[in-house]
Amino acid sequence: MPEPTVIYTHGHHESVLRSHTWRTAQNSASYLLPHIKPNMHILDIGCGPGTITLDFATLVGPNGHITGLEPSPGAVLTQARDTAQSRGITNVEFKIGDIFELQEIFRDANRKFDIVHVHQVLQHIDRERVSEALMQMRAVTKPGGIVAVRETDFAAMTWFPVSGGMTEWVDTYQVVARANGGEPNAGRRLVRWALGAGFARDKITSSAGTWCFSTPEERAWWSKLWADRTVSSNFKTTALKSGLADEEKLSRIAESWTEWGKSEDGWFAVLNGEIICRVD
Repeated sequence: MPEPTVIYTHGHHESVLRSHTWRTAQNSASYLLPHIKPNMHILDIGCGPGTITLDFATLVGPNGHITGLEPSPGAVLTQARDTAQSRGITNVEFKIGDIFELQEIFRDANRKFDIVHVHQVLQHIDRERVSEALMQMRAVTKPGGIVAVRETDFAAMTWFPVSGGMTEWVDTYQVVARANGGEPNAGRRLVRWALGAGFARDKITSSAGTWCFSTPEERAWWSKLWADRTVSSNFKTTALKSGLADEEKLSRIAESWTEWGKSEDGWFAVLNGEIICRVD
């Protein structure tokens, strides 16, 4: 199998993990919750610090089991394991592994899952190989099980007040993400990718979910998070190295985020595409 081409645009800077640890099953996987039953076995790919993963573990009960898979060894999985221990959750394991190697990692037929889930993962994969990744997910899902995906669509993000600097941010972000081989407008493409992976159209249910940031506390958190990401995360490294932005431009974008966060009438909405694919 060719080496996977997955470059995580954000990296694992503190400002990125600040966002990831905010995510829960309720605010980031509500479309999937009605399908989660006691005793299920779930695979959560790209689990990061594990907050969604651990919520799934509480929902399946002590006789269910959750596996969190993360391609990057290091502090993020240590954080996930520490959080599980602090919450007293024992029906979970965290493993290092790649989405393109699922059949090898879980080659034991008895390890197939009731649900295989990804959240904000496919947008970072080589866009020519996304359907291949979905095929891997389907291959480790039990007949009658579910492949579930939720992905942001950056071009569909919207905000108020109008800000030229933030428009510059979203345009720059898309160029940087595509330079890494990814697809930042993944949310609108999920049905196409699922069809490319061999799912029949009548086995695919699509929906959309949103995050909205408007209160003073939400604006302060969201604006500082993105201002910090712009000038401190792997996004900055890639933008500078590839010549897609310079320090002055990135500082200007970060300041635009800060100014938006101070707007009393500020409002920001993130659109996420969602699909549930039934496995025959």
